[in-house]
Amino acid sequence: MTEAEATANGITAGYEETDTERRVVFSADGRTAAIAQNVEGYAMLKVRPTAEGDELERYYGFDMALDHAAELLGVARHDLPVPDAAADMGM
Repeated sequence: MTEAEATANGITAGYEETDTERRVVFSADGRTAAIAQNVEGYAMLKVRPTAEGDELERYYGFDMALDHAAELLGVARHDLPVPDAAADMGM
């Protein structure tokens, strides 16, 4: 396990950076939810059903984005593990 990975409550989370985005992707029971932000870290967070999926909603705060991601997975927000590398996402 690295600072870019976390597992708890049957949910796995992985953090990655691409050329344009920072992303944390959650998976549980065959479902996924992703939160993405521009690589500079100052734009609104985008919630998607997958890392490459269409944007469902945008949020300023990481907590609100996590709420939506938890809803997509059908779990409680407090059950989502957040990798250390993703802890500073949001405005």
